[in-house]
Amino acid sequence: MTAGFRVSLVDFVNAWPLTWGFLRGAVEGSDRITDVPSACADRLARGEVDAGLVPSIEAARIPGVRIVRGVGIASKERVRSVILASRRPLGEARTVALDASSRSSAAMARVLFKDLLGTAPEFHVAVPDLGEMLAHHDAALLLGDPALKANLAGLHVLDLAAGWRELTGLPFVFAVWAVRPSIAPEPFLWSREYAKTHMPEIVAVAAQRTGLEQSALHEYLDGDLHHDLESEDEKGLSEFYRRAHAHGLLPSPDTPPFVGVPLVPRREL
Repeated sequence: MTAGFRVSLVDFVNAWPLTWGFLRGAVEGSDRITDVPSACADRLARGEVDAGLVPSIEAARIPGVRIVRGVGIASKERVRSVILASRRPLGEARTVALDASSRSSAAMARVLFKDLLGTAPEFHVAVPDLGEMLAHHDAALLLGDPALKANLAGLHVLDLAAGWRELTGLPFVFAVWAVRPSIAPEPFLWSREYAKTHMPEIVAVAAQRTGLEQSALHEYLDGDLHHDLESEDEKGLSEFYRRAHAHGLLPSPDTPPFVGVPLVPRREL
């Protein structure tokens, strides 16, 4: 049993199916801090927290952490909330503004430009404001709530999960729970199970925050995204680490160790 642990988590709509139990105080013994994804990783790396919902690439950069098996933020076909947008075809982009709040998406953007589009633009970290980003750069990477609410009319758009699927045929895992060895996996699984029983509440609050229709948010949270990870997701994660290492974005291609029970393959009915 894990008791008295500190956890850094993301308060984006796309994370609520993992974090709702923590946000609503249903996970006992946890002291939570809300951050953007990059800050979750930084706190965990500095030892300020015992666990964090971190960009998947950061789980491979922080020494000594383990990944909670079976839960995360992932997409098989499209994600909608992690996008590249440009006023010109993306293959013609010479400079790209990267949303400062994440790192996995920024790393995948670099991989997709090189491996899918065959280009190597310059990348610059920026505040996630689409208008400002495109005023100074050819293309922009947005994620989370700003991406969901962005006006994309007239722009060339690449959904990063769709691009990754085209490149590899695999799902992409955007974020994982990374924990110190002393932290058990159960609280993170409990938070996920709590969210499953409170999805109508999550969708209603998400509609208030984003201004989007509840039907669209339900499709997004329980269709475009999935939060229960399987063996194909772990293959996608492993392939991401391999490509990130090949591009000099990780010191090693190895996947960090998992904590939790082994995955049981889903049987086809």
